Amino acid sequence: MEVKFKESRNKLNELSGKEWIKFTKTWFIHRPLPRENAKLLHPAAFPESLVKEFVEFFTKRGQLVLDPFLGTGSTLIACIESNRCGIGVEVVKKWADIAEKRVENIIAQKRGSEHLLKTMGLQPERLLIKVIHGDSRNLSKIWQENGFPLVDYCITSPPYWNQLKRNYMRQKGRAEKGLATKYSEDPNDVGNIDDYDGFLKALKVVFNEVYKVTKNRGYLTVITNNVFFNGKIYPLAFDTVRILSEEPYLWVPKDEKIWLQDDKPLLPLGVFTAWVGNRAHQYCLIFRKEE
Repeated sequence: MEVKFKESRNKLNELSGKEWIKFTKTWFIHRPLPRENAKLLHPAAFPESLVKEFVEFFTKRGQLVLDPFLGTGSTLIACIESNRCGIGVEVVKKWADIAEKRVENIIAQKRGSEHLLKTMGLQPERLLIKVIHGDSRNLSKIWQENGFPLVDYCITSPPYWNQLKRNYMRQKGRAEKGLATKYSEDPNDVGNIDDYDGFLKALKVVFNEVYKVTKNRGYLTVITNNVFFNGKIYPLAFDTVRILSEEPYLWVPKDEKIWLQDDKPLLPLGVFTAWVGNRAHQYCLIFRKEE
């Protein structure tokens, strides 16, 4: 029997009931298009097309999305393409500058369609799109200084602890192409914290700040993974759920979606010696602010 939904009752997004149910599947395969040059420069960028799917599920047009680890601006590009407002905070000036240029370029491209709407007597939505060069451990101060409204939704992919610095095979390939092999040398960059527990504490501080600037019942998606280092797995994804679920500023864990990357090449890790897995998935952890 076909289930009918009254879409006018949809309080979260603008999807049909069929689209809603499809998105709730807890694993998915996503093959993004080849990266543009500006994005490829960043050693850990995630695809706008993936971000857009999450943004369109957890928000409505005109609502505000935050990314506290902006990188080269994937989240803001997804926001512009889906007619959402977006604010991104990036601690490394190099990446913040690239994000700013990418945002400017796509907004310039969008002006043509906006002009067409105006000639038809229609008023295009005015979007707040902002790149902030700053430290997300100071988010509430940034919000207060700029008078930003509270956030409807946050999606982000923080550094995977020391994975970039320790992944020799990946570093070698990017170095040979003259590309960046780590986030930065900035001491304020949490990706440069070597101690695992210290890194988790820094993450907790950031997401405490995200909590402070998010509306009640607003959602948070964190894209992350577990990390293999020094012969063992560090359960970063699972520890992220644990620390964000702790007081103060308790995020309520709601679920996970697993992104299967079936197009990743297999590397000869530990062959004939020991088990080392070829990791071809990432965790999209879903939380909600509930006071």
